[in-house]
Amino acid sequence: MRIDFEQFKDVDFENVGGWPKAVKVFFGLLVATSVFIASYFLVIADAKNELGTMQGQEGALKASFKNKYQLAANLAHYREQLALMEVQFAKLLKMLPSENEMPGLIDDVTFVATDTGLKIHSLEWGAELQQDFYIEFPIKILVSGDYHELGYFVSGVAKLPRIVSLHDFTLKKGGHGGLEMQMLAKTYRFKEGADLKDGKKAKKKKVKK
Repeated sequence: MRIDFEQFKDVDFENVGGWPKAVKVFFGLLVATSVFIASYFLVIADAKNELGTMQGQEGALKASFKNKYQLAANLAHYREQLALMEVQFAKLLKMLPSENEMPGLIDDVTFVATDTGLKIHSLEWGAELQQDFYIEFPIKILVSGDYHELGYFVSGVAKLPRIVSLHDFTLKKGGHGGLEMQMLAKTYRFKEGADLKDGKKAKKKKVKK
């Protein structure tokens, strides 16, 4: 249909019914296009944004479901690992010295030193150190001997039935061509109120020095 633009010159907006057919069609299309554009920006655009948000949430939910499914699928294995860790923890717990065994640790370390041929210059308890869940009990050690004797001593302390760790080694020449070694040994105990494996609480214990 050919539009004669001359028909638009004398359009009377107060008498829409009297417009020529071509003018009515033109303005009808113009109104329809305007309504479509307005609907897109007011309704469809918001709906598309909401759809994009929902699709993003769908991806996150799928990833979460996948992770939870893998955890559920490996639950039996995790329980076996937990049971094994509890057994190992119980063994380590038994290796911590009790109150009655604390003074004996000095005797054990002294025996290891003398058995390897070292000369003991000093062997004494240091100030205990409070940590979050346990207490450190340091032992200051100063011994002298040859290289092999010092090596046997360190190995012997590591083999004690109770947990004793060695720190802060200082090695220098001693008298008669030997070596003098200073170190800090540490043993540990749970603090009062710390939760143990069986749900009991560690009791307050004092160390005789």
